[in-house]
Amino acid sequence: MSVMTPERESPKASPTPAVSVDALGKEFSTRREPIQALEGVGFAIAPGDVVGIVGPSGCGKSTLLEIVAGLQEPSRGTVRVDGASDAVERLRRCVLMPQLDLLLPWRSALDNAGLARELQGDPRRQARRRAMALFERFGLRDFAAARPDELSGGMRQRVAFARTLLAERPLVLLDEPFASLDAITRAELQEWTVGALAAEPRTVLLVTHDIEEALYLCDRVLVMTARPGRVRAGLPGAKRAGPRREVVTSEAFGRLRQRALEALA
Repeated sequence: MSVMTPERESPKASPTPAVSVDALGKEFSTRREPIQALEGVGFAIAPGDVVGIVGPSGCGKSTLLEIVAGLQEPSRGTVRVDGASDAVERLRRCVLMPQLDLLLPWRSALDNAGLARELQGDPRRQARRRAMALFERFGLRDFAAARPDELSGGMRQRVAFARTLLAERPLVLLDEPFASLDAITRAELQEWTVGALAAEPRTVLLVTHDIEEALYLCDRVLVMTARPGRVRAGLPGAKRAGPRREVVTSEAFGRLRQRALEALA
């Protein structure tokens, strides 16, 4: 069976990036002294690419994600999402999936996913139809009627991911979405996510502390420095040519992981 090669650059190209960040800086005021969270951050994401951000704790990864989403404004520099630089317009073009699934306990799995469509004006019946179509593609049909407390942690995250995609925004932002899961479930969900994104392609920006997760899921990985966060290196993601266990245990993946660790050191 074929295995990955380490130097895979994204095959996609576009004259208009889905996301562009240029000379971005962010400061927070405190009683003692300003905190410089980000400085000189710049990168671009092509439509349809999955890009990961890794870095030490406190380097500004989540802050960067919130700035891209329009939930915060930068102190300097520019951010554009699908051509829009205004914070409100950026927010309209993004959907954010946080670490917690935030499923509503009184709704079924199907209705939790369909909530993304109801919030955009779809009647519940229509929202359910659209959610069920995605559930069938993602292998979730048998869990459609289950309440959140009847689902495992991994299944809850699958439902939350389906809800995220049903928002149908140009940019999907994932902030440590699998961090609360055990290692086995997390690995299973990573492989499931690769299949889900193959079935429903999206432009994705993923923040994670897990280097292996970033290299496996993403087309490209940005490595950030300690605070103030800067982009220190950009690495290609792994070529996923086979089951996850074969990809992540290959020599080529090991070399790529070592490069990421050296960039973080």
